[in-house]
Amino acid sequence: MNAGQQHLLDTYRAAQRGEAAPPAPGTHTVRTAREIQQWYRFRAVVTAPADRLPSRLRRAVRSAAACLLRRGATERVDGAAEGVDGVVRSGAM
Repeated sequence: MNAGQQHLLDTYRAAQRGEAAPPAPGTHTVRTAREIQQWYRFRAVVTAPADRLPSRLRRAVRSAAACLLRRGATERVDGAAEGVDGVVRSGAM
């Protein structure tokens, strides 16, 4: 049963009971979309800049990159040494 058929059934039931007919499907769609848009605008104003999604993503990427760089630096110090020609050679030859 689709929304139109459900609406017709609900309208018939309301008429049989003497109640007000329900609103047609899609009647409040535009109003609901505007309310959702207003909610997002409100959250954008109220939310601190550091807590917004782009800032959180930036922080996550920076921390991941810093972690990878630290890991790479410690591996180079621990297990390898650069030769005179700049080639990285492992400690056990």
